[in-house]
Amino acid sequence: MKRLTVVPIGLAVAVALVTPPAVAETPRWGEPVKRPVAEGYGGAVSTVDLDASKAALTVLEQGGNAVDAAVAAAATLGVTEPYSAGLAGGGFLVYYDARHRKVHTIDGRETAPRAMTSTSLQENGAPIPFDQAVTSGLSVGVPGSVAQWDLALRRFGTISLREALRPAIEVASKGFTVDQTFHDQTAQNADRFKDFTSTAALFLPGGAPPAVGTVFRNPDLARTYRDLGLRGARWLYDGRLGEEIVATVKRPPVTPGSTRTVRPGLMERSDLRAYRAVERPATRVSYRGMDVYGMAPPSSGGSTVGEALNILEALPTVGLHEYLEASRLAFADRNAYVGDPDQVRVPLRELLSDGFAKERACLIGDRAMAHPAAAGVPDGSYDPCPGAPAAGPQPKGVSEQPEGPETTHLVVADKWGNVVAYNITIEQTGGSGIVVPGRGFLLNNELTDFTFGPAENDPNLPGPGKRPRSSMAPTIVVKDGRPLLAVGSPGGASIITTVLQILVNRYELGMRLPEALAAPRASQRNAAATQAEPAFIDAHGPALTALGHTFTVAPGPPTGELGAATALEFLGRGRIQAVAEPTRRGGGSALVVRP
Repeated sequence: MKRLTVVPIGLAVAVALVTPPAVAETPRWGEPVKRPVAEGYGGAVSTVDLDASKAALTVLEQGGNAVDAAVAAAATLGVTEPYSAGLAGGGFLVYYDARHRKVHTIDGRETAPRAMTSTSLQENGAPIPFDQAVTSGLSVGVPGSVAQWDLALRRFGTISLREALRPAIEVASKGFTVDQTFHDQTAQNADRFKDFTSTAALFLPGGAPPAVGTVFRNPDLARTYRDLGLRGARWLYDGRLGEEIVATVKRPPVTPGSTRTVRPGLMERSDLRAYRAVERPATRVSYRGMDVYGMAPPSSGGSTVGEALNILEALPTVGLHEYLEASRLAFADRNAYVGDPDQVRVPLRELLSDGFAKERACLIGDRAMAHPAAAGVPDGSYDPCPGAPAAGPQPKGVSEQPEGPETTHLVVADKWGNVVAYNITIEQTGGSGIVVPGRGFLLNNELTDFTFGPAENDPNLPGPGKRPRSSMAPTIVVKDGRPLLAVGSPGGASIITTVLQILVNRYELGMRLPEALAAPRASQRNAAATQAEPAFIDAHGPALTALGHTFTVAPGPPTGELGAATALEFLGRGRIQAVAEPTRRGGGSALVVRP
């Protein structure tokens, strides 16, 4: 395989504009401020960022619906959370249509180029080094976000893409105040950002991360959004912007003198032209008299959260021990069976069946199961619980593939009762680390979500045009045909456990929604040790360790964080509660139209 070490590219270089620290001001009367909980009427939004929440709120106040507001917020997150989201990424959107009382989903997952094969992420029969895949053109998937925005607005929205991009253009032009999270994420990526001329010029002005309190402007991204609004989605998929993306993927703008090995990508313009966002039926399980809707494969969010809830409902009692064990079993099945349904057979109906859940629930006893739990056999033939049935064999070579922790999630509801839960991502924090010169956005590195191999019977090996398995789990809970709750989170594979634990906290342990989000978290993904936040280990570690569980501190910054959830709950009589994180990832922003 050819490698690139120093390859300058003959395109314009993006330059960020950073101004001195902003003077702290008291918010003007009526101006939204950042807070994690808001209650009121007329619509609501929760994101990780005040500017994005304000963008959605503005659209709602001007008469737009939940889909319009969600696209506006997502585009704004591409400005203020550029290391987690952007127009060169992808995602999954779950939409509740109040008029027809129906749930729709849109799959905007990135795809592999047609030149990619099952061994493209291997060299000499072994996986290529993960760090060389992360920061490369090879890991860049065909972007799905813009096609997803376009489809969502055409199918369910009321405004044009041009109108939806206006709030993001304003933020990119005027700038936003750098907070500690943005500074820290830039600093964590500085070593690889400096190895690309365009990335260093944008995110390391003067050779260093922007200081906390300075105003960061991205005029290149503002111009790109303006052109996208004028020219439409085809400008990316069959126009000049697509040409520039492909050129950057194939010849990354490596800084002269860099010693980093940067592998070129396989993407061609024909891959962009072939891309389509796809409407798919939502997953659905019945849980405690509610219907829980999620995202179907290639996301494993809906299937794994749904299976775990089914398992929990089959148990006589539910606590944290049962939550961890149900998650362990559901992840064993996820790893063995879930991939791109257009290219592999996914037994989704059986994975979400009550019979399969009851058979799996039989394995949960008073103590933690031995590691690893074997995958079950979702074949439609299930035995009544005999006490300790044998599970099915684990397919050879199948395991959990590392996923980037940085994604973002938002929830929006409008005055008509429509609801959106939307996960968007560029994969790792900072994606591939490569900014398209002169355009102001990072390329994704989504293809690292494939299993690198070699492996047998793994449904998530790469392939031409294939969508890598995801763990994004935007979720909407409906009761008697009306929305009750919407929730989701970033966090790579721990997205699934974060969403599951919030639902367990709310409906099994009786917490109010703000408490359910704020509570310390643990993530068991069929691993020898459960990743957990320090506060969870302090509060619950001794009791759970006595049952055979072992724990390790979660890797998230600053001292072991899992997720950064956003949620909405409908309280009746038109009243909505919007909830974001109080502290994780710097805290989120919840707003309502009429407090």
